Amino acid sequence: MNNFDWTKFTRRIAVKANLEDIYHAWTKADELEKWFLSIANFYDEANVLISKSTPVRKGCKYEWNWYLYDGTESGSIVEANGVDHLKFTFAGECLVDIRLTIQEEHTIVELTQDNIPTDELSKQNIRLGCDAGWSFFLVNLKSYYEGGHDLRNKNSNFKGMVNS
Repeated sequence: MNNFDWTKFTRRIAVKANLEDIYHAWTKADELEKWFLSIANFYDEANVLISKSTPVRKGCKYEWNWYLYDGTESGSIVEANGVDHLKFTFAGECLVDIRLTIQEEHTIVELTQDNIPTDELSKQNIRLGCDAGWSFFLVNLKSYYEGGHDLRNKNSNFKGMVNS
């Protein structure tokens, strides 16, 4: 694995949905809770909670929770152009860059996570773990916005599943 890049990865998926809906899927707390998170909260620059139906903007902070996962992820929105691009901090100082484009009748979602540390724990938990997590959640984004099916496991009797 000499040429393996431990510092970043990119995943892409085509979703048959309009670009505005997919942009809001990433930038509105109430939409994130439909396919990605159990609880999504965004705060403005004054640390005031933003309405769940209001899109985030650059400078906002977030706190996110998942089903069956103890712990809260917090970070900040680095870029949000209101149309087709979002960038936020994640897993410490990593950056997640979401770019949306139209191709035929689909919105192409391209997710890149970079700035991943190269210590052994980060290689395992961030590089490999986040790659697996984002891969599932991108499929769930597609499932939800194309057919209304949320594939997440929310049952604590079934921990450790690929959809947990």
